Amino acid sequence: MNLRELEYIIAVAETRHFGRAAERCYVSQPTLSGQIKKLEDELGVAIFERTNRSVEVTPIGESILNHARQMMEQADAIEQLARAAQDPLAGPLRIGAIPTLSPYLMPLILAPLRKLHPQMKLVLSEELTDTLLERLRNHEIDGALLATPVTEPDLLSLPLFDEPFWVAYPRKHPFYHKEKITRKDLEGENLLLLAEGHCLADQAMEVCHLKTRSQQGDQADLRAASLETLIQLVAAGFGTTLVPALAMRGSWTTGSGVVAQPLGLPDASRKVSLVFRASFPRATALTTFAAIIRDNLPNTVTVLGRGHQAKKSSRRKS
Repeated sequence: MNLRELEYIIAVAETRHFGRAAERCYVSQPTLSGQIKKLEDELGVAIFERTNRSVEVTPIGESILNHARQMMEQADAIEQLARAAQDPLAGPLRIGAIPTLSPYLMPLILAPLRKLHPQMKLVLSEELTDTLLERLRNHEIDGALLATPVTEPDLLSLPLFDEPFWVAYPRKHPFYHKEKITRKDLEGENLLLLAEGHCLADQAMEVCHLKTRSQQGDQADLRAASLETLIQLVAAGFGTTLVPALAMRGSWTTGSGVVAQPLGLPDASRKVSLVFRASFPRATALTTFAAIIRDNLPNTVTVLGRGHQAKKSSRRKS
């Protein structure tokens, strides 16, 4: 058994296809298939169940793959430890972020990160929370920027900031004449939500004390896949929505016909954290990345984890 064979079985498990796995590993398909067959013969078990139409992982194969991923991470850790002896921040750092955060946070930190730590090569991906957690467990990314708490014992979190919610509504909405919007004001509003799977939708429901989504009426059929689309629905007069504070830096805040102002609710916010595996060997790289984020946040959020809090903005934006 060698690391190359482990790389082959991980590639097949993730692509569910021998041909695509071979392309990913830069070898011919006969070479990859032969090495996997050799490993299965050596172990005396079948890792994959093959048919003409599909490739499935066997139950024992799942267990083997869990150990294979851990061994590959440890092998990578050896390389990173050697690299860290020269520079602890050198090399790629694979970070995933949720879609309602990434477009608004990344423009704030990419230039400072490159200026201060040019040796750190940031590799970014954008996925929903469940997908990011799965990729984190599978060692496909090194850290995830999330807005939901994680309680798994093998995952750790670095708190970054509390991000308040703002309510967005059409310019001619009655909210335009209110200095302060409360939870009572939100009752009976046509609250627009993101599609299933977005943590922001659940958080908006929690803020408004909604136990279930609307199952009837216009809002039952309006499910946006992105925050920008949600804002367009608001601009078109379909209802109101909640947006996180960093999104107030988006292009939609000018000329869209949408007005936004903060909620007068102490619990109307979400906590953003950098989540990572406890076994990840490059803790210095993650803490450095977290520090870059904290140092470049606007005053519309509250910084966590360094004993300093930025002031929250209370200005209405349109």
